[in-house]
Amino acid sequence: MSIQAILETKVKEAVAAIFEIELPSVEFQPTRKDFEGDVTIVVFPMLRFVKGNPVQIGEQIGAYLEKEVAEVTGFNVIKGFLNLVIADAYYLDFFNGIKANDSYGFVSQKENDAIMVEYSSPNTNKPLHLGHIRNNLLGYSVAEILKASGKKVYKTQIINDRGIHICKSMLAWQRFGNGETPESTGLKGDKLVGNYYVAFDKAYKAEIAEMVAAGTDKKVAEKEAPILLEAQEMLQKWEAGDEEVVSLWKEMNGWVYKGFDVTYKNLGVDFDTLYYESNTYLLGKDVVAGGLEKGIFFKKEDGSVWIDLTDDGLDEKIVLRSDGTAVYMTQDIGTAIQRVKDYPDVGGMVYTVGNEQDYHFKVLFLILKKLGFSWSENLHHLSYGMVDLPSGKMKSREGTVVDADDLMNDMTRTAAQISEDLGKLEGYSDEEKNALYKLIGLGALKYFILKVDPKKRILFDPEESVDFQGNTGPFIQYTYARIQSILRKADFDTTADVIVNALHDKEKELIKQLQLYPEVIQLAAENYSPALIANYTYDLVKEFNSFYQQVSILGETDEQKRLLRVQLSQKVSEVVASAFKLLGIDVPERM
Repeated sequence: MSIQAILETKVKEAVAAIFEIELPSVEFQPTRKDFEGDVTIVVFPMLRFVKGNPVQIGEQIGAYLEKEVAEVTGFNVIKGFLNLVIADAYYLDFFNGIKANDSYGFVSQKENDAIMVEYSSPNTNKPLHLGHIRNNLLGYSVAEILKASGKKVYKTQIINDRGIHICKSMLAWQRFGNGETPESTGLKGDKLVGNYYVAFDKAYKAEIAEMVAAGTDKKVAEKEAPILLEAQEMLQKWEAGDEEVVSLWKEMNGWVYKGFDVTYKNLGVDFDTLYYESNTYLLGKDVVAGGLEKGIFFKKEDGSVWIDLTDDGLDEKIVLRSDGTAVYMTQDIGTAIQRVKDYPDVGGMVYTVGNEQDYHFKVLFLILKKLGFSWSENLHHLSYGMVDLPSGKMKSREGTVVDADDLMNDMTRTAAQISEDLGKLEGYSDEEKNALYKLIGLGALKYFILKVDPKKRILFDPEESVDFQGNTGPFIQYTYARIQSILRKADFDTTADVIVNALHDKEKELIKQLQLYPEVIQLAAENYSPALIANYTYDLVKEFNSFYQQVSILGETDEQKRLLRVQLSQKVSEVVASAFKLLGIDVPERM
Protein backbone atom coordinates (compact mmCIF):
# COMPACT_ATOMS: atom_id res chain seq x y z
CA MET A 1 0.00 0.00 0.00
CA SER A 2 1.31 3.50 -0.84
CA ILE A 3 2.21 5.85 1.96
CA GLN A 4 -0.52 8.25 0.79
CA ALA A 5 -3.16 5.51 1.08
CA ILE A 6 -1.97 4.65 4.60
CA LEU A 7 -1.92 8.31 5.63
CA GLU A 8 -5.31 9.17 4.11
CA THR A 9 -6.99 6.53 6.26
CA LYS A 10 -5.16 7.66 9.36
CA VAL A 11 -5.72 11.41 8.78
CA LYS A 12 -9.47 10.80 8.46
CA GLU A 13 -9.29 8.71 11.62
CA ALA A 14 -7.39 11.52 13.41
CA VAL A 15 -9.91 14.21 12.38
CA ALA A 16 -12.79 12.00 13.51
CA ALA A 17 -11.10 11.30 16.87
CA ILE A 18 -9.97 14.88 17.59
CA PHE A 19 -12.71 17.00 16.02
CA GLU A 20 -15.57 14.49 15.68
CA ILE A 21 -15.90 15.35 12.00
CA GLU A 22 -15.88 13.08 8.92
CA LEU A 23 -13.32 14.36 6.42
CA PRO A 24 -14.19 13.43 2.78
CA SER A 25 -10.66 13.62 1.32
CA VAL A 26 -7.04 14.51 2.08
CA GLU A 27 -4.76 16.59 -0.15
CA PHE A 28 -1.08 15.59 -0.41
CA GLN A 29 1.96 17.10 -2.08
CA PRO A 30 5.73 16.41 -1.97
CA THR A 31 7.52 18.25 0.83
CA ARG A 32 9.50 21.26 -0.39
CA LYS A 33 13.26 20.71 -0.47
CA ASP A 34 13.91 23.45 2.10
CA PHE A 35 11.75 21.79 4.78
CA GLU A 36 12.26 18.59 6.71
CA GLY A 37 9.87 15.84 5.65
CA ASP A 38 8.87 13.45 2.89
CA VAL A 39 5.11 13.90 2.49
CA THR A 40 3.09 17.06 3.08
CA ILE A 41 -0.58 17.20 4.05
CA VAL A 42 -2.29 20.44 3.03
CA VAL A 43 -4.43 21.61 5.94
CA PHE A 44 -6.23 24.53 4.23
CA PRO A 45 -8.88 22.40 2.39
CA MET A 46 -9.87 20.92 5.78
CA LEU A 47 -10.98 24.36 7.04
CA ARG A 48 -14.30 23.91 5.23
CA PHE A 49 -15.03 21.10 7.70
CA VAL A 50 -12.78 21.78 10.71
CA LYS A 51 -12.97 25.30 12.13
CA GLY A 52 -9.84 26.72 13.72
CA ASN A 53 -6.26 27.83 13.20
CA PRO A 54 -4.60 25.75 10.41
CA VAL A 55 -1.28 25.58 12.30
CA GLN A 56 -2.96 24.24 15.47
CA ILE A 57 -5.03 21.78 13.44
CA GLY A 58 -1.85 20.58 11.70
CA GLU A 59 -0.04 20.19 15.05
CA GLN A 60 -2.86 18.09 16.50
CA ILE A 61 -3.10 15.81 13.43
CA GLY A 62 0.73 15.50 13.28
CA ALA A 63 0.95 14.44 16.94
CA TYR A 64 -1.78 11.83 16.37
CA LEU A 65 -0.03 10.39 13.29
CA GLU A 66 3.38 10.27 14.99
CA LYS A 67 1.82 8.26 17.82
CA GLU A 68 -0.49 6.00 15.80
CA VAL A 69 1.33 5.39 12.48
CA ALA A 70 4.56 3.36 12.57
CA GLU A 71 5.76 4.87 9.28
CA VAL A 72 5.63 8.45 10.64
CA THR A 73 8.71 9.30 12.75
CA GLY A 74 8.35 13.08 13.00
CA PHE A 75 6.52 16.16 11.75
CA ASN A 76 6.59 19.94 11.52
CA VAL A 77 3.96 22.49 10.54
CA ILE A 78 4.70 25.48 8.32
CA LYS A 79 1.62 27.71 8.10
CA GLY A 80 -1.08 25.39 6.74
CA PHE A 81 1.27 22.59 5.62
CA LEU A 82 1.87 19.51 7.77
CA ASN A 83 5.23 17.99 6.76
CA LEU A 84 5.67 14.35 7.78
CA VAL A 85 8.95 12.47 8.13
CA ILE A 86 8.54 8.89 6.93
CA ALA A 87 10.62 6.07 8.38
CA ASP A 88 13.56 4.78 6.33
CA ALA A 89 12.19 1.27 6.89
CA TYR A 90 9.14 2.09 4.79
CA TYR A 91 11.26 3.17 1.82
CA LEU A 92 13.59 0.18 2.19
CA ASP A 93 10.63 -2.20 2.22
CA PHE A 94 9.21 -0.49 -0.83
CA PHE A 95 12.48 -0.70 -2.74
CA ASN A 96 13.00 -4.37 -1.84
CA GLY A 97 9.51 -5.01 -3.18
CA ILE A 98 10.19 -3.49 -6.63
CA LYS A 99 13.86 -4.13 -7.32
CA ALA A 100 13.30 -7.53 -8.96
CA ASN A 101 10.10 -6.51 -10.77
CA ASP A 102 10.94 -6.33 -14.48
CA SER A 103 7.58 -4.77 -15.35
CA TYR A 104 7.53 -2.24 -12.52
CA GLY A 105 5.01 0.51 -13.17
CA PHE A 106 3.03 -1.46 -15.75
CA VAL A 107 -0.51 -2.76 -15.23
CA SER A 108 -1.65 -6.12 -16.61
CA GLN A 109 -3.70 -5.79 -19.78
CA LYS A 110 -7.47 -6.02 -19.55
CA GLU A 111 -8.65 -8.02 -22.57
CA ASN A 112 -12.06 -6.39 -22.87
CA ASP A 113 -10.83 -2.82 -22.48
CA ALA A 114 -9.46 -2.11 -25.97
CA ILE A 115 -8.78 1.27 -27.51
CA MET A 116 -7.77 2.10 -31.08
CA VAL A 117 -5.09 4.76 -31.64
CA GLU A 118 -4.87 6.32 -35.10
CA TYR A 119 -1.76 8.18 -36.20
CA SER A 120 0.33 9.05 -39.27
CA SER A 121 -2.49 8.88 -41.89
CA PRO A 122 -0.41 10.29 -44.77
CA ASN A 123 -1.30 11.18 -48.35
CA THR A 124 0.24 8.96 -51.03
CA ASN A 125 1.41 11.91 -53.14
CA LYS A 126 4.49 12.85 -51.11
CA PRO A 127 6.99 11.56 -48.53
CA LEU A 128 6.52 11.96 -44.79
CA HIS A 129 7.76 15.28 -43.40
CA LEU A 130 8.54 16.95 -40.08
CA GLY A 131 4.85 17.37 -39.21
CA HIS A 132 4.33 13.64 -39.75
CA ILE A 133 7.22 12.95 -37.40
CA ARG A 134 5.48 14.69 -34.49
CA ASN A 135 2.23 12.93 -35.39
CA ASN A 136 3.86 9.48 -35.52
CA LEU A 137 5.91 9.96 -32.36
CA LEU A 138 2.89 11.17 -30.40
CA GLY A 139 0.53 8.47 -31.64
CA TYR A 140 3.00 5.64 -31.17
CA SER A 141 4.04 6.80 -27.69
CA VAL A 142 0.44 7.32 -26.51
CA ALA A 143 -0.40 3.80 -27.74
CA GLU A 144 2.53 2.35 -25.76
CA ILE A 145 1.61 4.37 -22.65
CA LEU A 146 -2.01 3.20 -22.85
CA LYS A 147 -0.75 -0.41 -23.07
CA ALA A 148 1.42 0.14 -19.99
CA SER A 149 -1.60 1.54 -18.12
CA GLY A 150 -3.53 -1.70 -18.70
CA LYS A 151 -5.34 -1.05 -21.98
CA LYS A 152 -5.45 -3.38 -24.94
CA VAL A 153 -4.41 -1.19 -27.89
CA TYR A 154 -4.77 -1.41 -31.65
CA LYS A 155 -2.44 0.93 -33.56
CA THR A 156 -3.85 2.00 -36.91
CA GLN A 157 -3.70 4.57 -39.67
CA ILE A 158 -5.99 5.56 -42.52
CA ILE A 159 -3.99 6.08 -45.69
CA ASN A 160 -5.32 8.89 -47.88
CA ASP A 161 -4.72 7.11 -51.17
CA ARG A 162 -7.37 8.72 -53.41
CA GLY A 163 -8.51 12.17 -54.48
CA ILE A 164 -7.47 14.99 -56.78
CA HIS A 165 -4.07 15.43 -55.04
CA ILE A 166 -3.15 11.82 -55.87
CA CYS A 167 -4.21 12.31 -59.49
CA LYS A 168 -2.00 15.41 -59.74
CA SER A 169 1.13 13.32 -59.07
CA MET A 170 -0.07 10.61 -61.45
CA LEU A 171 -0.77 13.06 -64.29
CA ALA A 172 2.56 14.87 -63.83
CA TRP A 173 4.39 11.52 -63.99
CA GLN A 174 2.53 10.64 -67.20
CA ARG A 175 3.49 14.00 -68.74
CA PHE A 176 7.04 14.47 -67.52
CA GLY A 177 8.25 11.13 -66.13
CA ASN A 178 9.53 9.38 -69.25
CA GLY A 179 8.70 6.07 -67.55
CA GLU A 180 11.18 6.52 -64.67
CA THR A 181 10.76 4.35 -61.57
CA PRO A 182 12.32 4.12 -58.10
CA GLU A 183 14.61 1.39 -59.48
CA SER A 184 15.76 3.42 -62.50
CA THR A 185 16.37 6.61 -60.48
CA GLY A 186 17.60 5.15 -57.18
CA LEU A 187 15.02 7.31 -55.36
CA LYS A 188 12.67 6.09 -52.63
CA GLY A 189 9.24 5.68 -54.17
CA ASP A 190 7.55 8.27 -51.95
CA LYS A 191 10.20 10.84 -52.89
CA LEU A 192 9.85 10.12 -56.58
CA VAL A 193 6.05 10.54 -56.45
CA GLY A 194 6.44 13.67 -54.30
CA ASN A 195 8.67 15.21 -56.95
CA TYR A 196 5.82 14.90 -59.45
CA TYR A 197 3.38 16.54 -57.06
CA VAL A 198 5.74 19.53 -57.05
CA ALA A 199 6.11 19.29 -60.85
CA PHE A 200 2.33 19.46 -61.25
CA ASP A 201 2.15 22.64 -59.17
CA LYS A 202 4.86 24.30 -61.28
CA ALA A 203 3.11 23.37 -64.52
CA TYR A 204 -0.26 24.48 -63.12
CA LYS A 205 1.11 27.90 -62.11
CA ALA A 206 2.77 28.31 -65.49
CA GLU A 207 -0.52 27.62 -67.27
CA ILE A 208 -2.35 30.11 -65.04
CA ALA A 209 0.27 32.78 -65.80
CA GLU A 210 -0.04 32.09 -69.53
CA MET A 211 -3.86 32.32 -69.43
CA VAL A 212 -3.77 35.55 -67.40
CA ALA A 213 -1.27 37.05 -69.85
CA ALA A 214 -3.74 36.19 -72.63
CA GLY A 215 -6.50 38.12 -70.84
CA THR A 216 -8.24 35.45 -68.73
CA ASP A 217 -9.34 36.46 -65.24
CA LYS A 218 -7.00 34.89 -62.66
CA LYS A 219 -9.79 33.18 -60.69
CA VAL A 220 -11.18 31.70 -63.91
CA ALA A 221 -7.68 30.58 -64.94
CA GLU A 222 -7.19 28.85 -61.60
CA LYS A 223 -10.35 26.80 -62.19
CA GLU A 224 -9.90 26.17 -65.92
CA ALA A 225 -6.16 25.55 -66.35
CA PRO A 226 -5.96 22.56 -68.74
CA ILE A 227 -3.71 20.48 -66.48
CA LEU A 228 -6.17 20.85 -63.57
CA LEU A 229 -9.14 19.89 -65.76
CA GLU A 230 -7.19 16.84 -66.93
CA ALA A 231 -6.45 15.84 -63.30
CA GLN A 232 -10.16 16.17 -62.48
CA GLU A 233 -11.01 13.99 -65.47
CA MET A 234 -8.48 11.40 -64.25
CA LEU A 235 -10.20 11.33 -60.84
CA GLN A 236 -13.56 10.72 -62.52
CA LYS A 237 -12.03 7.86 -64.49
CA TRP A 238 -10.57 6.38 -61.27
CA GLU A 239 -13.97 6.53 -59.58
CA ALA A 240 -15.51 4.86 -62.66
CA GLY A 241 -12.93 2.05 -62.42
CA ASP A 242 -11.01 2.91 -65.62
CA GLU A 243 -8.52 0.04 -66.01
CA GLU A 244 -5.55 2.14 -67.18
CA VAL A 245 -5.96 4.81 -64.50
CA VAL A 246 -6.49 2.27 -61.71
CA SER A 247 -3.41 0.33 -62.86
CA LEU A 248 -1.23 3.46 -62.73
CA TRP A 249 -2.73 4.38 -59.33
CA LYS A 250 -1.84 0.95 -57.91
CA GLU A 251 1.69 1.10 -59.30
CA MET A 252 2.54 4.58 -58.01
CA ASN A 253 0.90 3.98 -54.62
CA GLY A 254 2.94 0.78 -54.37
CA TRP A 255 6.11 2.83 -54.79
CA VAL A 256 4.97 5.16 -52.01
CA TYR A 257 4.11 2.34 -49.58
CA LYS A 258 7.59 0.84 -49.91
CA GLY A 259 9.06 4.28 -49.19
CA PHE A 260 6.80 4.78 -46.18
CA ASP A 261 7.82 1.38 -44.79
CA VAL A 262 11.49 2.41 -44.82
CA THR A 263 10.69 5.68 -43.02
CA TYR A 264 8.50 3.99 -40.40
CA LYS A 265 11.21 1.40 -39.72
CA ASN A 266 13.88 4.08 -39.29
CA LEU A 267 11.56 6.11 -37.05
CA GLY A 268 10.74 3.02 -34.98
CA VAL A 269 6.94 3.06 -35.29
CA ASP A 270 4.54 0.36 -36.41
CA PHE A 271 0.85 -0.41 -36.92
CA ASP A 272 -1.42 -3.35 -36.17
CA THR A 273 -3.92 -2.60 -38.90
CA LEU A 274 -4.30 -0.29 -41.91
CA TYR A 275 -7.33 1.40 -43.45
CA TYR A 276 -7.36 2.93 -46.93
CA GLU A 277 -9.54 5.84 -47.97
CA SER A 278 -10.12 4.11 -51.32
CA ASN A 279 -12.02 1.48 -49.32
CA THR A 280 -13.73 3.80 -46.83
CA TYR A 281 -14.72 6.88 -48.85
CA LEU A 282 -18.22 5.53 -49.53
CA LEU A 283 -18.81 4.49 -45.89
CA GLY A 284 -21.29 6.45 -43.83
CA LYS A 285 -23.92 7.16 -46.48
CA ASP A 286 -26.20 4.41 -45.15
CA VAL A 287 -25.74 5.77 -41.61
CA VAL A 288 -26.82 9.21 -42.84
CA ALA A 289 -29.89 7.67 -44.48
CA GLY A 290 -30.80 5.96 -41.19
CA GLY A 291 -30.20 9.16 -39.20
CA LEU A 292 -32.39 11.06 -41.64
CA GLU A 293 -35.28 8.70 -40.93
CA LYS A 294 -34.82 9.16 -37.18
CA GLY A 295 -34.75 12.95 -37.47
CA ILE A 296 -31.11 13.28 -36.41
CA PHE A 297 -30.30 14.80 -39.83
CA PHE A 298 -32.44 17.01 -42.06
CA LYS A 299 -32.61 17.67 -45.80
CA LYS A 300 -32.43 21.13 -47.37
CA GLU A 301 -34.29 22.23 -50.50
CA ASP A 302 -31.35 21.41 -52.78
CA GLY A 303 -31.34 17.82 -51.48
CA SER A 304 -28.19 18.14 -49.33
CA VAL A 305 -28.32 16.54 -45.85
CA TRP A 306 -27.25 18.41 -42.70
CA ILE A 307 -27.23 18.17 -38.91
CA ASP A 308 -28.16 21.12 -36.71
CA LEU A 309 -25.76 21.41 -33.77
CA THR A 310 -26.58 25.01 -32.79
CA ASP A 311 -28.17 23.90 -29.51
CA ASP A 312 -24.80 22.30 -28.66
CA GLY A 313 -22.90 25.53 -29.27
CA LEU A 314 -21.72 24.56 -32.75
CA ASP A 315 -23.41 25.17 -36.13
CA GLU A 316 -25.12 23.36 -38.97
CA LYS A 317 -22.87 20.75 -40.63
CA ILE A 318 -23.31 19.14 -44.04
CA VAL A 319 -23.05 15.33 -44.12
CA LEU A 320 -24.16 14.65 -47.71
CA ARG A 321 -23.96 16.90 -50.79
CA SER A 322 -26.99 17.64 -52.95
CA ASP A 323 -25.70 15.21 -55.60
CA GLY A 324 -25.59 12.43 -53.00
CA THR A 325 -21.80 12.34 -52.67
CA ALA A 326 -20.11 12.07 -49.29
CA VAL A 327 -18.01 14.70 -47.52
CA TYR A 328 -15.09 13.93 -45.18
CA MET A 329 -17.43 13.97 -42.19
CA THR A 330 -19.55 11.22 -43.77
CA GLN A 331 -16.47 9.07 -44.33
CA ASP A 332 -15.21 9.61 -40.79
CA ILE A 333 -18.60 8.62 -39.35
CA GLY A 334 -18.63 5.44 -41.44
CA THR A 335 -14.99 4.58 -40.76
CA ALA A 336 -15.41 4.88 -36.97
CA ILE A 337 -18.42 2.55 -37.08
CA GLN A 338 -16.58 0.12 -39.37
CA ARG A 339 -13.62 -0.07 -36.99
CA VAL A 340 -15.86 -1.17 -34.13
CA LYS A 341 -17.42 -3.78 -36.41
CA ASP A 342 -13.92 -5.03 -37.30
CA TYR A 343 -12.74 -4.99 -33.66
CA PRO A 344 -15.80 -5.51 -31.40
CA ASP A 345 -13.75 -5.13 -28.20
CA VAL A 346 -12.87 -1.51 -29.07
CA GLY A 347 -14.55 0.79 -26.58
CA GLY A 348 -12.86 4.03 -27.58
CA MET A 349 -10.59 5.69 -30.13
CA VAL A 350 -7.79 8.24 -30.14
CA TYR A 351 -7.28 10.36 -33.27
CA THR A 352 -3.79 11.88 -33.57
CA VAL A 353 -4.43 14.88 -35.83
CA GLY A 354 -3.15 18.47 -35.84
CA ASN A 355 -5.05 21.20 -34.02
CA GLU A 356 -6.35 22.75 -37.24
CA GLN A 357 -8.94 19.92 -37.13
CA ASP A 358 -10.19 20.64 -33.59
CA TYR A 359 -13.64 21.72 -34.77
CA HIS A 360 -14.01 18.75 -37.15
CA PHE A 361 -13.53 16.27 -34.31
CA LYS A 362 -15.89 18.10 -31.96
CA VAL A 363 -18.57 17.73 -34.64
CA LEU A 364 -17.67 14.10 -35.44
CA PHE A 365 -17.79 12.98 -31.81
CA LEU A 366 -21.07 14.79 -31.20
CA ILE A 367 -22.71 13.26 -34.29
CA LEU A 368 -21.64 9.74 -33.25
CA LYS A 369 -23.05 10.43 -29.79
CA LYS A 370 -26.38 11.58 -31.23
CA LEU A 371 -26.44 8.43 -33.39
CA GLY A 372 -26.46 6.46 -30.12
CA PHE A 373 -23.10 4.67 -30.14
CA SER A 374 -22.04 3.98 -26.54
CA TRP A 375 -18.33 4.03 -27.41
CA SER A 376 -18.70 7.64 -28.61
CA GLU A 377 -18.22 8.67 -24.96
CA ASN A 378 -14.63 7.42 -25.21
CA LEU A 379 -13.39 9.27 -28.28
CA HIS A 380 -10.42 11.60 -27.96
CA HIS A 381 -8.78 13.98 -30.40
CA LEU A 382 -5.05 13.99 -29.62
CA SER A 383 -4.67 17.53 -30.91
CA TYR A 384 -1.16 18.87 -31.38
CA GLY A 385 0.55 22.05 -32.48
CA MET A 386 2.70 22.38 -35.55
CA VAL A 387 6.46 21.94 -35.67
CA ASP A 388 8.49 24.83 -37.09
CA LEU A 389 12.13 25.15 -37.97
CA PRO A 390 14.11 28.39 -37.73
CA SER A 391 13.83 28.57 -41.54
CA GLY A 392 10.05 28.97 -41.36
CA LYS A 393 6.82 27.29 -42.50
CA MET A 394 6.72 24.32 -44.86
CA LYS A 395 4.63 23.87 -48.04
CA SER A 396 4.35 20.43 -49.68
CA ARG A 397 3.30 21.47 -53.16
CA GLU A 398 6.12 24.02 -53.39
CA GLY A 399 8.71 21.45 -52.32
CA THR A 400 9.74 23.36 -49.19
CA VAL A 401 8.86 20.68 -46.65
CA VAL A 402 11.45 19.21 -44.32
CA ASP A 403 11.60 15.59 -45.43
CA ALA A 404 11.39 13.08 -42.55
CA ASP A 405 14.20 10.88 -43.91
CA ASP A 406 16.46 13.87 -44.49
CA LEU A 407 15.79 15.18 -40.98
CA MET A 408 16.63 11.80 -39.39
CA ASN A 409 19.86 11.66 -41.39
CA ASP A 410 20.69 15.23 -40.39
CA MET A 411 20.11 14.34 -36.73
CA THR A 412 22.56 11.44 -37.05
CA ARG A 413 25.16 13.76 -38.61
CA THR A 414 24.59 16.38 -35.89
CA ALA A 415 25.02 13.74 -33.19
CA ALA A 416 28.22 12.56 -34.87
CA GLN A 417 29.68 16.07 -35.02
CA ILE A 418 28.88 16.93 -31.39
CA SER A 419 30.09 13.53 -30.12
CA GLU A 420 33.37 13.87 -32.02
CA ASP A 421 33.88 17.41 -30.74
CA LEU A 422 33.34 16.21 -27.16
CA GLY A 423 35.73 13.28 -27.69
CA LYS A 424 33.32 10.80 -26.06
CA LEU A 425 33.87 7.82 -28.34
CA GLU A 426 37.52 6.87 -28.10
CA GLY A 427 38.09 3.17 -28.71
CA TYR A 428 34.89 2.66 -30.73
CA SER A 429 34.98 1.01 -34.14
CA ASP A 430 33.44 2.93 -37.06
CA GLU A 431 30.49 0.53 -37.06
CA GLU A 432 29.90 1.08 -33.33
CA LYS A 433 30.18 4.83 -33.78
CA ASN A 434 27.66 4.95 -36.63
CA ALA A 435 25.14 2.86 -34.70
CA LEU A 436 25.56 5.12 -31.66
CA TYR A 437 25.27 8.32 -33.72
CA LYS A 438 21.94 7.11 -35.06
CA LEU A 439 20.74 6.10 -31.58
CA ILE A 440 21.73 9.49 -30.12
CA GLY A 441 20.39 11.50 -33.05
CA LEU A 442 17.00 9.79 -33.10
CA GLY A 443 16.80 9.88 -29.31
CA ALA A 444 17.47 13.63 -29.40
CA LEU A 445 14.80 14.21 -32.04
CA LYS A 446 12.14 12.10 -30.32
CA TYR A 447 12.79 13.44 -26.84
CA PHE A 448 12.83 17.08 -27.97
CA ILE A 449 9.40 16.64 -29.58
CA LEU A 450 7.81 14.43 -26.91
CA LYS A 451 8.93 16.42 -23.86
CA VAL A 452 6.65 19.27 -24.97
CA ASP A 453 2.93 19.20 -24.17
CA PRO A 454 1.21 18.03 -27.38
CA LYS A 455 -0.99 21.13 -27.58
CA LYS A 456 1.98 23.49 -27.78
CA ARG A 457 3.64 24.54 -31.02
CA ILE A 458 7.32 23.56 -31.28
CA LEU A 459 10.29 25.42 -32.74
CA PHE A 460 12.66 22.56 -33.42
CA ASP A 461 16.39 23.31 -33.18
CA PRO A 462 18.47 20.21 -34.12
CA GLU A 463 21.66 21.36 -32.40
CA GLU A 464 19.87 22.30 -29.18
CA SER A 465 18.23 18.85 -29.09
CA VAL A 466 21.62 17.05 -29.25
CA ASP A 467 23.01 18.76 -26.16
CA PHE A 468 24.60 16.44 -23.60
CA GLN A 469 23.49 18.76 -20.79
CA GLY A 470 20.01 19.77 -19.65
CA ASN A 471 16.59 18.35 -20.47
CA THR A 472 17.58 16.42 -23.60
CA GLY A 473 17.54 12.84 -24.85
CA PRO A 474 21.35 12.55 -25.03
CA PHE A 475 21.73 13.75 -21.43
CA ILE A 476 19.40 10.98 -20.24
CA GLN A 477 21.01 8.40 -22.53
CA TYR A 478 24.45 9.38 -21.19
CA THR A 479 23.30 8.91 -17.59
CA TYR A 480 21.92 5.46 -18.48
CA ALA A 481 25.27 4.52 -20.06
CA ARG A 482 27.10 5.82 -16.96
CA ILE A 483 25.03 3.47 -14.77
CA GLN A 484 25.82 0.53 -17.07
CA SER A 485 29.50 1.30 -16.58
CA ILE A 486 29.02 1.19 -12.79
CA LEU A 487 27.20 -2.14 -13.03
CA ARG A 488 29.94 -3.66 -15.23
CA LYS A 489 32.53 -2.71 -12.61
CA ALA A 490 30.55 -4.21 -9.71
CA ASP A 491 32.55 -7.44 -9.19
CA PHE A 492 30.25 -8.96 -6.55
CA ASP A 493 26.79 -10.51 -6.29
CA THR A 494 24.42 -7.58 -6.81
CA THR A 495 21.26 -9.65 -6.30
CA ALA A 496 21.78 -10.43 -2.60
CA ASP A 497 19.39 -9.13 0.06
CA VAL A 498 20.36 -5.81 1.62
CA ILE A 499 20.49 -5.34 5.39
CA VAL A 500 20.57 -1.61 6.07
CA ASN A 501 18.93 0.23 8.98
CA ALA A 502 19.19 3.81 7.77
CA LEU A 503 19.17 5.61 4.43
CA HIS A 504 21.31 8.48 3.22
CA ASP A 505 19.12 11.46 2.28
CA LYS A 506 20.08 11.00 -1.39
CA GLU A 507 19.15 7.33 -1.30
CA LYS A 508 15.76 8.18 0.13
CA GLU A 509 15.14 10.91 -2.47
CA LEU A 510 15.99 8.47 -5.26
CA ILE A 511 13.58 5.84 -3.91
CA LYS A 512 10.87 8.49 -3.61
CA GLN A 513 11.39 9.40 -7.26
CA LEU A 514 11.19 5.74 -8.30
CA GLN A 515 7.98 5.44 -6.31
CA LEU A 516 6.27 7.94 -8.61
CA TYR A 517 6.69 5.92 -11.83
CA PRO A 518 3.42 3.90 -11.77
CA GLU A 519 1.39 7.03 -11.00
CA VAL A 520 3.11 8.96 -13.82
CA ILE A 521 2.22 6.21 -16.32
CA GLN A 522 -1.43 6.37 -15.31
CA LEU A 523 -1.48 10.18 -15.48
CA ALA A 524 0.20 10.13 -18.89
CA ALA A 525 -2.42 7.64 -20.13
CA GLU A 526 -5.32 9.68 -18.72
CA ASN A 527 -3.96 12.87 -20.31
CA TYR A 528 -2.64 11.26 -23.53
CA SER A 529 0.64 13.03 -22.80
CA PRO A 530 4.09 11.49 -23.41
CA ALA A 531 5.48 14.78 -22.04
CA LEU A 532 4.67 13.56 -18.51
CA ILE A 533 6.81 10.44 -19.05
CA ALA A 534 9.64 12.42 -20.66
CA ASN A 535 9.88 15.02 -17.91
CA TYR A 536 9.53 12.41 -15.15
CA THR A 537 12.52 10.59 -16.67
CA TYR A 538 14.55 13.80 -16.69
CA ASP A 539 13.68 14.42 -13.01
CA LEU A 540 14.71 10.83 -12.16
CA VAL A 541 18.03 11.24 -13.97
CA LYS A 542 18.68 14.59 -12.26
CA GLU A 543 18.04 12.93 -8.89
CA PHE A 544 20.40 10.10 -9.79
CA ASN A 545 23.16 12.49 -10.83
CA SER A 546 22.81 14.35 -7.54
CA PHE A 547 23.03 10.99 -5.73
CA TYR A 548 26.06 9.99 -7.87
CA GLN A 549 27.89 13.23 -7.04
CA GLN A 550 27.23 13.19 -3.31
CA VAL A 551 27.63 9.56 -2.26
CA SER A 552 30.25 6.98 -3.10
CA ILE A 553 28.87 3.89 -4.86
CA LEU A 554 31.59 1.37 -5.67
CA GLY A 555 34.02 3.17 -3.36
CA GLU A 556 31.77 2.70 -0.31
CA THR A 557 33.59 0.53 2.28
CA ASP A 558 30.41 -0.75 3.98
CA GLU A 559 29.40 -3.81 1.92
CA GLN A 560 25.68 -3.48 2.61
CA LYS A 561 25.59 0.22 1.70
CA ARG A 562 27.60 -0.49 -1.44
CA LEU A 563 25.18 -3.26 -2.41
CA LEU A 564 22.14 -1.03 -1.85
CA ARG A 565 23.62 1.78 -3.96
CA VAL A 566 24.42 -0.57 -6.84
CA GLN A 567 20.92 -2.02 -6.69
CA LEU A 568 19.44 1.49 -6.61
CA SER A 569 21.54 2.46 -9.63
CA GLN A 570 20.39 -0.64 -11.49
CA LYS A 571 16.72 0.06 -10.77
CA VAL A 572 17.07 3.64 -11.93
CA SER A 573 18.57 2.44 -15.21
CA GLU A 574 15.74 -0.09 -15.64
CA VAL A 575 13.09 2.60 -15.13
CA VAL A 576 14.91 4.97 -17.51
CA ALA A 577 14.99 2.24 -20.17
CA SER A 578 11.33 1.39 -19.50
CA ALA A 579 10.20 5.04 -19.71
CA PHE A 580 12.24 5.67 -22.85
CA LYS A 581 10.73 2.58 -24.46
CA LEU A 582 7.30 4.16 -23.91
CA LEU A 583 8.65 7.15 -25.86
CA GLY A 584 10.07 4.91 -28.59
CA ILE A 585 13.66 5.81 -27.65
CA ASP A 586 16.56 3.35 -27.33
CA VAL A 587 19.27 3.58 -24.68
CA PRO A 588 22.99 2.76 -25.15
CA GLU A 589 25.04 0.32 -23.07
CA ARG A 590 28.11 2.48 -23.63
CA MET A 591 28.49 6.11 -24.60
